[in-house]
Amino acid sequence: MKHFSFEFEVEKKLNRARAGVLKTPHGEIKTPVFMPVGTRATVKGVSYRELEEMDARIILGNTYHLYLRPGMEVIREAGGLHKFMNWHRPILTDSGGYQVFSLMKLRKLNPQGVTFQSHIDGSKHLFTPERVVEIQNALGSDIMMPLDECLPYPCPRDEAKKSLEITHDWAKRSLAHHKREDQWLFGIIQGGFHEDLREKSARFMAEQGFRGFSIGGLSVGEPKEEMHRILDSVVPFIPEESPRYLMGVGSPEDFFEGIERGIDMFDCVLPTRIGRNGCMITHRGKLNIRNARYTRDFSSPDPRCDCFVCKNHTLAYLRHLFIVGEMLGSMLASYHNLYFSLKLVEKIRSSIIAGNFEDFKNSFYSGYSGG
Repeated sequence: MKHFSFEFEVEKKLNRARAGVLKTPHGEIKTPVFMPVGTRATVKGVSYRELEEMDARIILGNTYHLYLRPGMEVIREAGGLHKFMNWHRPILTDSGGYQVFSLMKLRKLNPQGVTFQSHIDGSKHLFTPERVVEIQNALGSDIMMPLDECLPYPCPRDEAKKSLEITHDWAKRSLAHHKREDQWLFGIIQGGFHEDLREKSARFMAEQGFRGFSIGGLSVGEPKEEMHRILDSVVPFIPEESPRYLMGVGSPEDFFEGIERGIDMFDCVLPTRIGRNGCMITHRGKLNIRNARYTRDFSSPDPRCDCFVCKNHTLAYLRHLFIVGEMLGSMLASYHNLYFSLKLVEKIRSSIIAGNFEDFKNSFYSGYSGG
């Protein structure tokens, strides 16, 4: 795969919404696409056989967590992350920057990089842009992210501007250090919630020659309207021929609003996180399975869903599993939520190709409540 050439093609456009195909060394990805998060080389509560059953085309791994455990030597000896996990489809790895910067008092930022203490044992480590590239080279992911600084919401403009200068410097150093042809390095657009800084960042990343672009620093506690405002301001400055990845975003509403604005790729822990806590995403909104109203409800969790869970189990049974603390409840709810998210984005893609995106969006919203 050393000389593999990535390709991204937009097959159909409907205003800003796009349907495309991204070709990687480990397979094709039809976009728009939702990417399940496998932080520690596993998607919580769901096996790879099940992910293949629901046709997940790509999953994520987390550089920070994999670097700490099991460690790069173990993964290198295994032959890379794909072989270590026994997952043969594409993998995207993030830089671990979000996790490092969320450590707050356990990390210290400087122009060289960021020094941090492990949340596991307190050991000290240094992430530089070059080191993060090297780690992801060893992981062997198909798509990788450079080290960047993720800002909180809100963030004053002067702080956002200073942070952006560091992120841009790290992006150039990452690109200069990245040599593998069988991995794509995306540029990450930052700038907080300041439109001029976001535009500046998008233009800068495009000038560097990145082949794909991530929009970071959103879904950090801001109102949805703020996220939409930033997307409206930044997407027009991202090259048309490149995939656009909105990081850490993944509710049904986010899919429609992001795709309508030109986003191609999404990831989020939401489906499995809320699934583990007894919440299921359905065509009629989010359901709290622990609710007593489902004690004798022998209907499907979502009659419009054709996943294994909805075809074989009832709300009453799922509620029973959660009430008695059986792990199967979390597994089944997580399975359904991932399946629902993956298939919803697939249907949105089909609506773009068919030219009826707006009708499909209105039809979905007519029966759905965010809960």
